[in-house]
Amino acid sequence: MRRLEDKVAIVTGASAGIGAAIAHRLVSEGARVVGVGRRAGPGAELIEALGGKERARFVTGSVAEGSTVREAVDAAIDWDGPQVLVNNAGVDHIGSVLDTPAGEVREVFETNFFGALAMLQAAGREMADRGGGSIINLTSRLASIGVPTMALYGASKGALLALTRGAAVELAPFGIRVNAVAPGQTRTPLTEAWLAQHAGPAAEAALAGIPQRRFGDPEEVAAAVAFLAAGESAHITGASIPVDGGFTAA
Repeated sequence: MRRLEDKVAIVTGASAGIGAAIAHRLVSEGARVVGVGRRAGPGAELIEALGGKERARFVTGSVAEGSTVREAVDAAIDWDGPQVLVNNAGVDHIGSVLDTPAGEVREVFETNFFGALAMLQAAGREMADRGGGSIINLTSRLASIGVPTMALYGASKGALLALTRGAAVELAPFGIRVNAVAPGQTRTPLTEAWLAQHAGPAAEAALAGIPQRRFGDPEEVAAAVAFLAAGESAHITGASIPVDGGFTAA
């Protein structure tokens, strides 16, 4: 089923993990994808894996930089888009809420919130001119719960969740839907590295907190994103879909 035929999607943080899975899923649904990421090498590999430059383009840079945002949107405009924006780019952070320097906090927010906001504004203006579109923000289970040493990361994702809801209301008259997908612990390369370092009680404790007793797969997050990008979710906006095995429901 190709639910996104003739659609153009921008996917940030697209070179690996969840972002790469999203890019693959959207192309399989018929979309052309403009990927954004910090590393040129994985970006070139992604283009090849997605079928070449007829199906995908890649912009190397950080969404915290205005030039990267503009280049990504311009690339989508070349294909008469964007109709879909997936704000997936993000940086992790672990540290004490009492001791983390303000500058370090700003770095987290520059990508996780302000970069996503800049992409939403730039792509959203184009969508408004084209009669609508779908914006999907990748937040986190930590936007809804508190975890020691993860408060500042959670705060950045919580801000993005609040933006999702407010923007959904404000942009609805323009035919733009804004939703969130909130992954739980997902088997990305970073997670696999953590599991390798914490085999035993720590890994068992992490699984014990998930009702399904397993970590998610990137493809499962990508499936939720594809649903929100497609027309069958036309009456859904301002929502947040957890893809966390029941973690935030427990």
